[in-house]
Amino acid sequence: MKYGFDNEKYLKIQSEHIKERIAQFGDKLYMEFGGKLFDDYHASRVLPGFQPDSKLQMLMQLKDDLEIVIVISAVDIEKNKIRNDLGITYDEDVLRLRDEFMSRGLSVNSVVITHYNGQSSADAYRKRLESDDIKVYYHHTIEGYPNNVALIDSEDGFGKNDYVETTKSLVVITAPGPGSGKMAVCLSQLYQENKRGIKAGYAKFETFPVWSLSLTHPVNIAYEAATADLEDVNMIDPFHLDAYGETAVNYNRDIEIFPVMNALFEDIYGEAPYKSPTDMGVNMIGSCICDDEVCRKASLQEIIRRYYTSLCKFAEGKCTESEVSKISLLMKRAKISTADRRTTLAAKERMDASGVAAAAIELEDGTILTGETSPLLGPCSALLLNALKHFAGIAHNVKLIPQTMIAPIQKTKVTYLHGHNPRLHTDEVLVAISMMSLIDENCLNALDQLPKLAGAQVHSTVMLSEVDRKTFNKLGIDLTCDPVKKIKKRK
Repeated sequence: MKYGFDNEKYLKIQSEHIKERIAQFGDKLYMEFGGKLFDDYHASRVLPGFQPDSKLQMLMQLKDDLEIVIVISAVDIEKNKIRNDLGITYDEDVLRLRDEFMSRGLSVNSVVITHYNGQSSADAYRKRLESDDIKVYYHHTIEGYPNNVALIDSEDGFGKNDYVETTKSLVVITAPGPGSGKMAVCLSQLYQENKRGIKAGYAKFETFPVWSLSLTHPVNIAYEAATADLEDVNMIDPFHLDAYGETAVNYNRDIEIFPVMNALFEDIYGEAPYKSPTDMGVNMIGSCICDDEVCRKASLQEIIRRYYTSLCKFAEGKCTESEVSKISLLMKRAKISTADRRTTLAAKERMDASGVAAAAIELEDGTILTGETSPLLGPCSALLLNALKHFAGIAHNVKLIPQTMIAPIQKTKVTYLHGHNPRLHTDEVLVAISMMSLIDENCLNALDQLPKLAGAQVHSTVMLSEVDRKTFNKLGIDLTCDPVKKIKKRK
């Protein structure tokens, strides 16, 4: 893998800046964490070399002084919003995050349900959490947010929210994904703490957009593609430009909320500590890019992946056409098309030649392999076998799984489990190879190659089952699919 990001440098200088920010305030600091806290796979894809748990590594150094509050929107609960990278709903991810944090010795204070407006699904979720002895608080929807500062900064605004009781000097606010209301929770707590005579500050552990990169840099465009469902827009920070005469990139929600921040800080301190939204963030990402070209190429591929994801979501009725259109426009801004993804072209060529669904994989060294649908295997199952044989040096015509083993599996799937697709999924292929590895040296060798698939790129000419998507995700493979549910074989 070619690295474009210096992770060790990032850990050092980012942690130094966080400590400086903590020292800037008095009794307590609320720190909003932008992006994923310990599994930021988007960052690791667009910044090769960035470790998904980098933020967590820094927090572990401060764990004696911090507690974590997890935020989830009542709107996302109601919609059963899904984390695309993990394939689980936000409400399930809250529980996963809590378990992950606690298993590392970090203190998880509570869960805050934001955008609450009496939703029955949110009430049911609260009962579920409380049955597990998890403290839950409601933060309400405020009419006119974020522009109606007078209402927000009043007893009828933030004053209506539950006060989240905390005990540590550093309170980390995180969530399953963007748009959950993390910043609003921080602001509400500043209002509530001030009422109680506690001097509290706010800072944002920022990841994207990268303020020191241009609006048109692929890393920043990839962030817009990743948040297309939120209608986020990267823009020049006008407050930073006015205060310092320097160009900095931020995004619309932070810029829109900045007047509210100023008003609240002026109430608390008599003056605002920040002159711009960019000032609020602690973001040293740009200083740690060691190979800009590597990061540019990786980000362009991420934009294409996001486009395919939106196409498939739209085909399943899980997103709006405007989300697809926005990413399409971002691709034009980046001057790329789906043809810039090598696996897309290879998979379609195989499909055109065979007349059936096909898939292609690009390995770390640039090698392209393909696979197609057969009576026994789906295209990605065949592709997976081809890739493992390639790494293990096994001839293509060697069958790792004998048909005598596949036949009874198919019978069970169709006859006893009443399935409609007799072909083996990727996980079933791996189980079959595992069983054969006890008696077949080739299968044992093939299994040993699985770690080499991490970072590979795959494209399928049909949408895959959830099982196959999850298998590729667990293997660290980046997957895209055409928004097609089935391809009929040519006669």
